[in-house]
Amino acid sequence: MVLGSRDTARAAAALTAIRSRVPDARVRHLALDVSDPAAIEAAVDGLELDRLDALVCNAGVLLDRPGRRETRDGHELTFATNHLGHFALTGRLAPLLSAAPAGRVVTTGSFVAKSARLDLDDLQFTRGYRPKDAYARSKLAQMLFGFELDRRLRTAGSATVSVVNHPGGALDSLTPSRPPVHHRTTGQRLRGLPVGVFLQGKDAAAWPAVRAVLDPSVGGGQLWGPRLFGLRGAPRLEPVRGVLADAALAAHLWAASADLTGIDPFACLRAAPADERPA
Repeated sequence: MVLGSRDTARAAAALTAIRSRVPDARVRHLALDVSDPAAIEAAVDGLELDRLDALVCNAGVLLDRPGRRETRDGHELTFATNHLGHFALTGRLAPLLSAAPAGRVVTTGSFVAKSARLDLDDLQFTRGYRPKDAYARSKLAQMLFGFELDRRLRTAGSATVSVVNHPGGALDSLTPSRPPVHHRTTGQRLRGLPVGVFLQGKDAAAWPAVRAVLDPSVGGGQLWGPRLFGLRGAPRLEPVRGVLADAALAAHLWAASADLTGIDPFACLRAAPADERPA
């Protein structure tokens, strides 16, 4: 397992926590900032793998400052990190995923994306910027990408699949301590008790992504989230509907993303004849 992270100290803490529970874990850190195209290219070059069984697109930022911020390439930071970076990373890793017998791209969205609206004329949120709305839009873009990717993989007859998941409502105050990554105080635990009826800790919220990666029964184009109102509980298969099912919107977003990044994931795959495509 390879942990991509731009923060070396936090990655080291995560490695320590994993190895404390799984001493023989084969896990390493890869320096990766998905908001930076050059960093993505360098990270992929540094993988030194002949195949990749699964890619989990899980990076995300929610800015707490009211002002709009941009990357060095001039992209709005939240959109660049949460969507464009994953789009470009998937494109760079497409050959390694295709080399696996049954590769998977698992995209982690958000419950809030279901009520978001995407403005194709202002993807960079230059008008009326608000951090929380920018986050919701970027997560919607991320999930639309996951569904559109699977449609394109199926059309091409690829063995790789794309699955979308979301964690529901996940709070640090409900998450058990996992030193040295997270230390939950008694005060945090007590403050989290009232909302624990509806929400859950980040340990439980990770299970939809884990199932999307490991469960052999999971299929491409599926959406997995928590069982209880999509907010907490064991992972379950959810219907893909509303804005998430808008294939035309997803196709337009794909074209815009390819233009902004200069990358078209899995574009090298040929479309298989109808009688060769998987059922």
